[in-house]
Amino acid sequence: MPDLKDRLRADLTTAMKSRDELRTATLRMVLAAITAEEVSGKESRELTDEQVQAVLRREAKKRREAAEAFGSAGRTESAEREQAEEAVVAGYLPAQLEDSDLAALIADVITQTGAAGMKDMGRVMGPVQGAVAGRADGGRVAAEVRRQLG
Repeated sequence: MPDLKDRLRADLTTAMKSRDELRTATLRMVLAAITAEEVSGKESRELTDEQVQAVLRREAKKRREAAEAFGSAGRTESAEREQAEEAVVAGYLPAQLEDSDLAALIADVITQTGAAGMKDMGRVMGPVQGAVAGRADGGRVAAEVRRQLG
C-alpha cells in the first residue's frame, strides 16, 4: 500500500481523535476521491504515491477555484473554508517551485530544444511539465513559457 495513502489515513484518525473538524472533513474528502479513482475504470487498482499526488493536486485545484468563485460572489465565509481545505491538502504535496527556479528551468529547456517563438510552445511545455512534476501549477508554467518565448 502506498505510503502517502497510509499517512492520509493515519492523519485522519489523529484528526478525528483531536476533534479537528476541518482537517477530518478535508481528509475524508481526499480519501474518498482517492478511492473513487482506484475503483474507476474496468477493474479496481491500488494507486501509487505519484497517482495519489495527482489526485491531491486535482483536489487542491478544485478548492482554489471554488475559493475564487465564492470570493467573487461575495461569500467570504465559504471562500475562507475552501482556502483552509486547500491548505490542508497542500500539506501533502511537494513544495512549489519558486518563480526564479521555474524561470531558470524553463530557460534551460528552451535552450535544449532550440525553441524560437510561440510556435514552439508545445515543444517546450512537454519537457518542462515532466521536469516540474507537480511542483508548479500548469497555468504558472504556461505563463512563464509564454513570457520567455514572446
